Amino acid sequence: MTTNQLPTLKLSDEQRNQLQQELGTLLKQRMSLKQALQQQGEKATSEKEELFLELLEVFDALEFFLNYIQENPDPNPKFFKRLPKSLGTIQKKLLNILERREVQKIDFQDTKPDYSVCQVVDLEERDDLEEQTITKVVRQGFRVEEKILRPIEVITSKKPQT
Repeated sequence: MTTNQLPTLKLSDEQRNQLQQELGTLLKQRMSLKQALQQQGEKATSEKEELFLELLEVFDALEFFLNYIQENPDPNPKFFKRLPKSLGTIQKKLLNILERREVQKIDFQDTKPDYSVCQVVDLEERDDLEEQTITKVVRQGFRVEEKILRPIEVITSKKPQT
C-alpha cells in the first residue's frame, strides 16, 4: 500500500441506501433553495421596478412645473395661486409611495425634543420661551417599523446671553 492511497470503506447495503436517500434529499433541498432564491430575486426586481415607476410619476409632475416656468417666464397669477395645492399633491404622492413601503412620518407633537427621534440642528435665542423648547421643525423625520431612518431635525430655544 502506498502512502498516497486512501483506505477503502466497505458499506453495507443498508448504509449505502441510507446515504443515497440522504443525498437525494439534499439534492431536492438544494433545488428548492435555488428556486426560492430565484423567486425572491424576481420579486425584488419587480418591487424595484414598481417603485421606480411610481417615482417617475412624481418626476413627471415636477418636470411639468419646470417646463411651464421655462416656457412662461411671466406666469399667470392663477399659476402661483394653485402652486401650493399642486406641490401638496406631489408631496402626498411621495408620502403614499413611502407608506406603501412601510416608511412612516414620525408623529411628534411635543414642545421639547425627544432625542430618540429628534436631532437639534440649531439654537435660537428666545427670552420668551423656556430653554430647549422646539421653535421650528427643519426636516421631517421618518421611520420603518421601529428603526429611525432619519430623525426629526429641529431648532430649539436658548436664553440670550447677557
